[in-house]
Amino acid sequence: MNRNDRDFMIRPITESEYPLLESFLYEAIFIPEGVEAPPREIIYQPELQVYVKDFGKHRGDHCLIAEADGKAVGAVWVRIMDDYGHIDDDTPSFAISLYKEYRGRGIGTELMKEMLGLLKAEGYSRASLAVQKANYAVKMYERAGFRTVGENDEEYIMLCRL
Repeated sequence: MNRNDRDFMIRPITESEYPLLESFLYEAIFIPEGVEAPPREIIYQPELQVYVKDFGKHRGDHCLIAEADGKAVGAVWVRIMDDYGHIDDDTPSFAISLYKEYRGRGIGTELMKEMLGLLKAEGYSRASLAVQKANYAVKMYERAGFRTVGENDEEYIMLCRL
């Protein structure tokens, strides 16, 4: 798809939109086929709050929003945090999600590309993420340049050199 023909735009998040990250965090939770979605309150568990708590107040906090149909429909954000994909204290970890009805349209791929470019421009040499092995997004991450550098029973730890 030609960049000028796409029906969405990518832009930096505004501070007033930071609360949206909780919704996108919930959307980022991978739910395997046939498994019931967890209650929304799961995002308040400490291991998930590291992705959003006090966002914008720390070195390495960056977020881009995908906007379509006049509203925010997706987000990619990074921060240096001790999350599942943590590599070291100089490597931002990725979180990305789209509302279901906007998936499969290339928006996630564009969000990834834009964020990787932003991180490179900011002087970072790499970025990381953790993804469940069964998640269809693994292929998107590989196409974006991420490579598996570790794994556990359920997840791949992936790294992208910028």
